[in-house]
Amino acid sequence: MQNDLGHFRIESDSSPPSTSTSVRVKGIIGACSGNLVEWFDFFIYAYTSIYFAAAFFPSGNQVSQLLATAGVFAVGFFMRPLGGWIFGWIADTRGRKVSMIISVFMMCAGSLLIALLPTYQTIGIAAPVLLVVARLIQGLSVGAEYGTGATYLSEASVTGRRGFFGSFQYFTIISGQLLALLTVAILQHTLSLVELKEWGWRIPFFMGAASSIVVVYLRRSMVETASRQDMKRKEAGSISSLLQHKRAVLLVLAFTGGGSLYFYTFTTYMQKFLVVSAGMSPQVVSFVMTASLICFMLSQPILGLVADKIGVKTHMLLFSGLATLLVVPILFALKTVTSPYMAFALVAAGLLIASFYTPISGLVKADLFPPTVRALGVGLPYALANATFGGTAEYVALSLRSANVESTFFYYVAVLTGITFVASLLMPDLGKHGYLDGSGEIEANTGLRKQG
Repeated sequence: MQNDLGHFRIESDSSPPSTSTSVRVKGIIGACSGNLVEWFDFFIYAYTSIYFAAAFFPSGNQVSQLLATAGVFAVGFFMRPLGGWIFGWIADTRGRKVSMIISVFMMCAGSLLIALLPTYQTIGIAAPVLLVVARLIQGLSVGAEYGTGATYLSEASVTGRRGFFGSFQYFTIISGQLLALLTVAILQHTLSLVELKEWGWRIPFFMGAASSIVVVYLRRSMVETASRQDMKRKEAGSISSLLQHKRAVLLVLAFTGGGSLYFYTFTTYMQKFLVVSAGMSPQVVSFVMTASLICFMLSQPILGLVADKIGVKTHMLLFSGLATLLVVPILFALKTVTSPYMAFALVAAGLLIASFYTPISGLVKADLFPPTVRALGVGLPYALANATFGGTAEYVALSLRSANVESTFFYYVAVLTGITFVASLLMPDLGKHGYLDGSGEIEANTGLRKQG
């Protein structure tokens, strides 16, 4: 069956497209370029909030202003479940490509609104209200992007290389964060603090909105990985059909809860943690985080290749086991660190542990569901757990700091990654029982049973 672009033929209802390497790579580039832009737009908020917090929340001290902006950051996460649901349905019934093009337009709209938004001094309470609206739009977009992107990359890849191809999802997520961080670093060295607080923080939001034009062009030329037959099935994109895969849904929730909380602790929150708790200057912290994220980004395809050799279950056990054991001592050490080089070593160590999870994060979830509910199955439970634990990481951490019990947050992260470890033990061998390359017997098998 030919798709609308006429580039390839679908060999069966659930198989990935049989097409040339160049067409496959173009599709992956289209998916990943949008991923980069969307996450740049989403994370630039976290990295510039230290400059615009007083413009939208003028009363109180620095911690209370940051707490308010962190709350708005979390609000964006709580639109993700709705985005995962709506766009999961679109991707499963209308195609992965359509879903990803719409999501880019929505992120552009949210970024443009923030870039143009008047301050509290100009329009009063309407300013923070509109800021929340913009974050809701962006959250809806990101909720669409992750599930559909993970589904597309897993389906566009080939057996034995899925970990490698899937690693480019987080490679571009991290690239978006890194680009956001580098943009802020450049602004810090070219503008004064007064200029940054008055108008300089708006520049990255304009950049993100403008870059969506290129992404739309790239995504229009992507091949579609979902077959027409699957998209027309009555169970496609159905919540009732998704609920028939209870074990898979629970595994996604458990993986995402610990994985997202850990990831955001060492990325977005770490930027503020090193300033507020360790007492480092924003400029030094930008250097530390930039160097750490570069190492983290480069590790993605390497560990994706490793996952193709040793299996995703082993990777998940390594991530969750190491994170549970080491996150508390790493965070305690970072709280008292004084040397930027030691801070870099500790953050890089924390991110190296995360690198056992991030390259196969989308793949392991996509492999748990059949193609008719794959985008919905990846997107919706991921978004629920991500909003609950990842999106609130900064807010919870700052709240506990305000209550003078900051170290409680360290143990909270360890407990969540411990749950992820248990879920990893219970996960079936996806090479044998997953839907992409195995028998699709997820609901009938667990990692604690003898599998043959």
